[in-house]
Amino acid sequence: MGAYERVGFEEVGRLPDPRDNAAIAVRTLKAGTRVMCGEDEIVIRHTVLEGHRFAVRAIRSGDPLLSWGLPFGEAVRGIPPGGYLCNEKILRVLRERRVGFGLPREANFTDAPLMPYRLDEERFRPAEQVPLHPDRATFYGYRRGGGRGVGTRNYVVVLGITSRTGSFAKALERRMRAAAGGHPGLDGVVAVAHTEGGEDRTPNNLDLLLRTLAGFMVHPNVGAVLAVDEPGAPVTGEMVRRYAWQGGYPLGDVPHRFMTLDCPFETGLRRAEKIVAGWLGEVGRARRTEEPLSGLRVALQCGGSDAFSGVSANPLAGWVAKEVLRNGGSANLAETDELIGAEEYVLSRVRDLDVARRFLSMVERFEERAAWHGHTAEGNPSGGNNLRGLYNISIKSIGAARKKDPEVRLDEVVEYGERMDAPGFYFMDSPGNDLESVAGQVASGANLIFFTTGNGSITNFPFVPTIKFVTTTGRYRLLEDEMDVNAGAYLDGTPMEELGRRTFDLTLRVASGERTAGERAGHSQVSIWREWRQTGPGNLDRLLDSPTPDGEPLAVVGSRPSGGWTYEAVRGGRGPAADRVGLIMPTSLCSGQIALRIAQKLDESGLGEGKLSRFVALPHTEGCGVSGGSSEEIYGRTVLGYLAHPLVGAALLLEHGCEKTHNDYFRALLSSRGLDPEAFGWASIQLDGGIERVTRRVEEWFEAALAGMGEMEGFEVGLENLRLGLHAAGPLSEGAALALAGVTLAVVGAGGTVVVPGRGALLESRAYRQAVLGDVRPRITLAYGQVAENPGLHVMETPTTHWVETATGMGATGVEVMLAHVAGRPLQAHRMIPLVQVSSDPGTVERYAEDLDAVLAGDAGRWTESLMEAIMLVASRRYLPKLFGRGNVAFQLTRGLLGVSL
Repeated sequence: MGAYERVGFEEVGRLPDPRDNAAIAVRTLKAGTRVMCGEDEIVIRHTVLEGHRFAVRAIRSGDPLLSWGLPFGEAVRGIPPGGYLCNEKILRVLRERRVGFGLPREANFTDAPLMPYRLDEERFRPAEQVPLHPDRATFYGYRRGGGRGVGTRNYVVVLGITSRTGSFAKALERRMRAAAGGHPGLDGVVAVAHTEGGEDRTPNNLDLLLRTLAGFMVHPNVGAVLAVDEPGAPVTGEMVRRYAWQGGYPLGDVPHRFMTLDCPFETGLRRAEKIVAGWLGEVGRARRTEEPLSGLRVALQCGGSDAFSGVSANPLAGWVAKEVLRNGGSANLAETDELIGAEEYVLSRVRDLDVARRFLSMVERFEERAAWHGHTAEGNPSGGNNLRGLYNISIKSIGAARKKDPEVRLDEVVEYGERMDAPGFYFMDSPGNDLESVAGQVASGANLIFFTTGNGSITNFPFVPTIKFVTTTGRYRLLEDEMDVNAGAYLDGTPMEELGRRTFDLTLRVASGERTAGERAGHSQVSIWREWRQTGPGNLDRLLDSPTPDGEPLAVVGSRPSGGWTYEAVRGGRGPAADRVGLIMPTSLCSGQIALRIAQKLDESGLGEGKLSRFVALPHTEGCGVSGGSSEEIYGRTVLGYLAHPLVGAALLLEHGCEKTHNDYFRALLSSRGLDPEAFGWASIQLDGGIERVTRRVEEWFEAALAGMGEMEGFEVGLENLRLGLHAAGPLSEGAALALAGVTLAVVGAGGTVVVPGRGALLESRAYRQAVLGDVRPRITLAYGQVAENPGLHVMETPTTHWVETATGMGATGVEVMLAHVAGRPLQAHRMIPLVQVSSDPGTVERYAEDLDAVLAGDAGRWTESLMEAIMLVASRRYLPKLFGRGNVAFQLTRGLLGVSL
């Protein structure tokens, strides 16, 4: 487009409502472009990005900025027609993203304040729902007994009751894949693994968690379910069974088993495999029958939203949901904080006053819970939302609410995961975090998901199909293999009714078995609404003022002779290292599974043979849909710890493309910490064009990076080079404590590094403390995930008792080997750093010997030597710890004490 080209408004802009004074640019408009608005010509003052807004008439200082006729900001100075509308956050985001054109120097509006919505109960009038069609549509689904409804898919599910058994569920899914393929009537065996219930205490979200798990188990898409827990967990299968029975869940109508992992990992897999194999024939014989559309329950969800979400994709999803309602079905709208500011629209049509009050009470409760953690809903929009034109939560909410068609009334308001027991339009309380919200909708009974996206979110649930609507034709063409519906056709001139009819027909086909793009790609993820740590406002000031550890090691009381211990190291980025791996680091939860798939493909290809031992991906649940502040600092610090880890020979960051912590975010963070961004690879699932294209990009980067890398040649080094993580889980005997103290003193005395967690049996042991520190009380020397720059003994801040979160933080400190003494069931291993598991507890040894790497028995005076031998073998890559080799691995970042889902 020429700098001074004259264009008609309809070619370049959209006004969602005639009352609006802010237009959305449908393509990037260069500075100087002249736009004809009726008889008037306006001049674009600065280059305006696609999806961003410009003034269509003069706006005086103090006047509101309007979209959909609702205010999203207030002008801080007079804005002429054609003025680029920018608040402070948008200018900051665009500079962070290195936008290559001149931006306005200063913001010209401030965000509209989020004032509590006041319902005028005296003027309230109940509304009628849209009328039913006289001739109603049908689809072909699986009729389930016990009032479970109709399934759109037919799966056997392996459900991890807590995060502690998630890796077992995943391992069983892999093992059963081939057997499931032999049953054409079966869609597969899928694992449901999540982050919750993994601490040693009852979680604050217990009721929510039990409700969600019970909802998963009786879901109509589930033909049979194996639910797996472990001894002594704070959340158990028996608790889920009792909750389901008391709540009237039809669990008796689902073939199911509860299984406790009170045996070695491999034994448990064989036992579970027999159970699941016994169901395959029965479940696979189920057949689809013609069913009324009253059996369809649609989840309405958005992610990676942009300025056009509220113009094309969300109204289209709302139109089709209205058709589902008119055929007797149900729809479920969620994401509480993404409706703050749009309450007036949501409540414009409501069944009765009680429903309206309940909706507003849930909004108030959500805001209160966020405040306990020092946050507000304003923190919801991600960097990708901002880049694509969603300036703040108000404008995001105004568009998000359009998933409810204006003609549709709100019938019911339910808790997260609460079952939908009648047809109608529901609102479900949930965070704006896409995957956490989807999990609740599935637990409520949604058997089909409408997922609208502007940036092009790539998502799918394991046992419920997702139809993905993308807002613009440009994004659809970029990601055609990953998307199902081009809602951008509406912007291009296709009438909404025509586009809606086509999408409704697709909905019936998908409900009847046609596979969606996400299903064809084999992509799926689960994240349940993560626990909130604060249950009131009382601790906030103290937590906000907590001091930062100084990074200086503790002084030990003496040193134990190293005994001449050596191991075979290789050359790493920070000197001698115990291994050399290729790392693919997802920058958010949504790129995690793709990172895993790419790492597996690279391993199978043999790329890097002789130069790298393996490729590793570290999937997690952070980077999007979570508050900022301390939790974001923890996340950024931890990721940088892994990128600069001694074991990492080459590292690439893989963004989804619409998250808060995108590639440009980490480029800036690396630079601020003195690390060269050019030393790392960068790839984007969305901007590189989807899964297959980004996979090729990652392969090409590693090929180039490996070309200049030397072979892995081993050489002997002493303990002064060793970085060791040390932990004890369960009761710790005095003999074992002293043996671990001996290891600590040997490594530290030789000039090496030992990191222990601030919580756990090790520092609770008087014998260990006395032997290592004397009468000095231990103190925290490292923040969670902080790199241990100075050799010696370090204690890492440990906000939770969740072992995997602890191991994830310890890994980021730079430890190359971990050693854990366990009393009870062995621990999940780290995905990248080998974990040696030992025990001196007779009961543990008797039950779990197959999973232990060493047994401490006999003369306790020789236990330190036995432990050092095991550590040296692993550090020399001559021994692979058992549970790592068997796939019992996990990775999970903590959110600290103030992180909360938004």
